[in-house]
Amino acid sequence: MQCALVFVPAQFHLSAEDEKAEYDKHENDVTDSGYVNFLQRAANPLLERLSTVSTRLSGLDFGCGPAPALAELLQAAGHNVALYDYYYHPDNAVLSRQYDFVTCTEVIEHFNQPAEGWAQLLSLLKPQGHLVIMTKLVIDEARFSQWHYKNDPTHVSFFSRETFDFLADKHHLSVEYVGNDVILFQSRTG
Repeated sequence: MQCALVFVPAQFHLSAEDEKAEYDKHENDVTDSGYVNFLQRAANPLLERLSTVSTRLSGLDFGCGPAPALAELLQAAGHNVALYDYYYHPDNAVLSRQYDFVTCTEVIEHFNQPAEGWAQLLSLLKPQGHLVIMTKLVIDEARFSQWHYKNDPTHVSFFSRETFDFLADKHHLSVEYVGNDVILFQSRTG
């Protein structure tokens, strides 16, 4: 699929109240081993890259939800992790700093303004900083029409490998794909 981005028009977006009601249905619990294992698919490759640094690093779990299990995993590894979530941890002060790493797991597909959201994520990174995104990727146009992931009414932006390759090149990032849905970026500037 040679598209930069698949985006749902604004008239199909949920209200903020309805969107939060959908999120409240999720059963993301830090004591749920299945949920923690799911998040470790993003945490483990990030921690491997951070293990070469002997100092405690600062990170931001962007879109952490009501139960910030990923932040807990990264804190258990010795890092400081701030929390931000539009509905559950709306601390805008954490968005005025930069971090050694930013995680964005199962969030980018909810961006109503994907270009602005992407720019915000990049603005949060220190030079040489890491950005970890977890999202299902569009494979091709034929599969998209049958894809269950697009049927979630809170999912309004969809990305492909080509999209992320384009963004990495445009913004001077290295990009690495881990499995089918974890994308690791690192700033090449600094």
